[in-house]
Amino acid sequence: MKQVVQNYKSGELAVLDVPVPGCKPGGVLVRSAYSLISTGTELMKVSEAGMSMLGKARSRPDQVAKVMQSVATNGVPATYRKVMGKLDSYTPLGYSLCGVVEQVGTGIDDVKVGDLVACAGNEHALHAELNWVPKNLYAPVPDGLAPRHAAFGTVGAIAMQGVRRGEPQLGDVALVIGLGLIGQLVVQLLTASGARVVGVDPDPARCELAERLGAAACGDPASEAVEAAVADLTGGHGVDQVYLAAGGGSNQPVELAARLCRDRGRVVDIGKCRLDLPWNAYYEKELDVRFSRSYGPGRYDPEYELEGRDYPIGYVRWTERRNLACFLDLTARGRVDVEPLVSHVADFDDAVETYQRLKDGDLKAVAVLFHYPEQTADEAEAKAPTVAVPAVNVKPAPARPARTPVRLAFVGAGNYATSMLLPHLAQRDGVELSAVVTTTALSAANAQRKFGFTEATTDLDAVLGDKSIDAVFVVTRHSTHAELTRQALLAGKAVFVEKPLALTEDELAGVLATVEESGNDRIQVGFNRRFSPLLREAKQRFGARTGPASLRYLVNAGRLQHGSWYLQQGTEGSRFAGEGGHFIDTASWLLDADPVSVYAVAASGTEDLQVVLRYPDGSTATISYVTTGAPGFPKETLDLVADGKVLRLDDFVRASLYADGGAGGKRWVSSRLPKARDKGQNAELAAFVKAVRTGGPMPVPLASLAATTAATLAVRTALTGGAPVTLARPR
Repeated sequence: MKQVVQNYKSGELAVLDVPVPGCKPGGVLVRSAYSLISTGTELMKVSEAGMSMLGKARSRPDQVAKVMQSVATNGVPATYRKVMGKLDSYTPLGYSLCGVVEQVGTGIDDVKVGDLVACAGNEHALHAELNWVPKNLYAPVPDGLAPRHAAFGTVGAIAMQGVRRGEPQLGDVALVIGLGLIGQLVVQLLTASGARVVGVDPDPARCELAERLGAAACGDPASEAVEAAVADLTGGHGVDQVYLAAGGGSNQPVELAARLCRDRGRVVDIGKCRLDLPWNAYYEKELDVRFSRSYGPGRYDPEYELEGRDYPIGYVRWTERRNLACFLDLTARGRVDVEPLVSHVADFDDAVETYQRLKDGDLKAVAVLFHYPEQTADEAEAKAPTVAVPAVNVKPAPARPARTPVRLAFVGAGNYATSMLLPHLAQRDGVELSAVVTTTALSAANAQRKFGFTEATTDLDAVLGDKSIDAVFVVTRHSTHAELTRQALLAGKAVFVEKPLALTEDELAGVLATVEESGNDRIQVGFNRRFSPLLREAKQRFGARTGPASLRYLVNAGRLQHGSWYLQQGTEGSRFAGEGGHFIDTASWLLDADPVSVYAVAASGTEDLQVVLRYPDGSTATISYVTTGAPGFPKETLDLVADGKVLRLDDFVRASLYADGGAGGKRWVSSRLPKARDKGQNAELAAFVKAVRTGGPMPVPLASLAATTAATLAVRTALTGGAPVTLARPR
């Protein structure tokens, strides 16, 4: 299928051929009929992409702050690779469309194949021929509403949420500053609610359009006509509400709002304009300044948007989905007219030219629609989804000749895969990146372009059935790891699965049962820290132990950003269940044993954990996993104490060894600082590829992987029961 994308580093716009997205549970696959260009938000993004790196930084100080934090935590080289990787990737455009349901995922019962729906979301309602849209981000289109008009649903919901934040009442007078697409819709919604509206915009054509759509008067912000109209309609008291729907760097809109608003009036910011509030003016009138957040309640909440968990209507009357449905209803009943806003309709194939004309100013427009070609019956039959059952090879794979390239497939191509794994593999001799499988088409296309995969697809069954592929990397969300690992093992593949291997005891048991059933034990879990060159040298210098050891591991994990899928504990498990295996594996490797018991306690009201592991020889390891620490402090520090020696690791940058010996005692410090933190990913990948190529043993014994996973899962049991959990060792 085709999709409009942009490279934020170079500014390049393209219509790209990408795989069709998969139809996941809890949503529908929608074939686009019309999608709407937001001439404000999208053109701002397009313009930013054309700036220099300095210009980009100036326009997004929030992102600069994140980069500086990453530098403090991960160092300059790793941050540079991460930032450049994200900049030099294709990103999608679009967030408002109307289309036909082509496939229905499990758990969906309010629409069926063939229904017309309006869709929202900058990750789900893209300028693409097909989109997967979760339940709370689509709404059925009422009978009689044209698809081109229903494509306005998302921007209509944005305007509606802004009006709701202003709380207009019958007879109110409102001022709308900025008569672009959102402003024109705000004018109509206010008029429909019984308010009288004055509009402000420097463009006479937009002022004339707003008056035709219901505004009492409109004019240039500098004209006396606007102030005269406000004085006439309000008896000189000023407007009840001001709606800021303008963009740009001028502070004129907020100053005008203060001048024309009545005492204790409301100012609602819908657009993205400069907000240097003149203190005296806002203080003297005690103005109520409010912000309107996108489509409405539910926006940026992954449980609402991705998992379909609705808010009870008795507590949240107007969610983003209800706003979307309400706007469609008003438009279907003629209370809002979007047809006069349509300045241009372009064929989807002409998307790049259309954006360029808008950017250059050749195309003056309030709203622009892309029209998608209708699918023929032959095309529909040819693209019907098929299910391929891969053959199961129960025989151990023979040793591979060293000269034969190892053919790899990736399931998932998110940030970790593209920044920490694929750069190492793409440069490695004897490796062929054969296929990348994702449920979202663009991430697969980006990975194919950047790392040279032979194929990008959404068809996992076909890849697992491809006998030329030797190994599969599972780099997806945590909840899918165990099942995808089982499928790959049954298909006879070697498997590299990012941590965690499993989120429940049943999942772990299922993976081990599959190993027994298939005779395929070729698994490596991404516990990379034991492969760190610095840590390996430190362990070697520490030497063999004669007595038990005490190990302390402080993990300054930090807080997650709002919206991170790591916060979806109902489906993805706790943060510790997701990444705690890293630290347990490191401790067990340093102590040369698997734990026999686990105890855990949590700090009240936080995600901070203290996990205590006991080992067969009496050694203990305490893992302090904290999220409330200072972000500037190193992420991982480790101390190993035994036999009169202390080994200290500082965030994989520096290691030290202190040895007992009085005045003659020895002290070792890593002889040189590495150029960057090396947490062992490259060495781990080299060991895995070698094992696959030669048929030799996996880098970490399966028994160790299972023991680490079981210990990680036991933390939850220990927290619940409040007592140590004994780990029964396999016989």
